[in-house]
Amino acid sequence: AARADLPVTIFGADYATPDGTAIRDYVHVQDLADAHLRALDLLGSEQFFALNIGTGTGFSVAEIIAATERVLKKPIERIVASRRPGDPDRLIADPEKAARLLGWKPRWRDIDALLESALN
Repeated sequence: AARADLPVTIFGADYATPDGTAIRDYVHVQDLADAHLRALDLLGSEQFFALNIGTGTGFSVAEIIAATERVLKKPIERIVASRRPGDPDRLIADPEKAARLLGWKPRWRDIDALLESALN
C-alpha cells in the first residue's frame, strides 16, 4: 500500500502500548527460512518440538510505518480503524528454544534494514 501511495490501515490505536498501536515481533523471511532448514535437520532426532521463531523484540505498528517512511523516503497516509477482536497488545516470540535446539538466531534485527530488504 505504501509503495503504491495508498493509505495504510492501522487496526486499533487504543492498545496498552506507548503509542497505542499493537506491538509485534517482525522477522525477516530469510531468517524464517533459515530456521526451517535447521529444523529439517532435527526431524529424525526429535519426536516433536514446537519453536517460536522471531527476534524476541517487538515494534509497534506505528513504529513500522515510521520506519517504512524512512526507507521509502516519503510520507504514508494512515487510517485508524477499530481494533480487531482478540488482538493482544503485544505478541513477541521467545526464540531461546530455537537458539538452543537449532543454533539459530535472527540475523536481521535492524528494522530499517529488514524493511529495506523486504521492499527491494
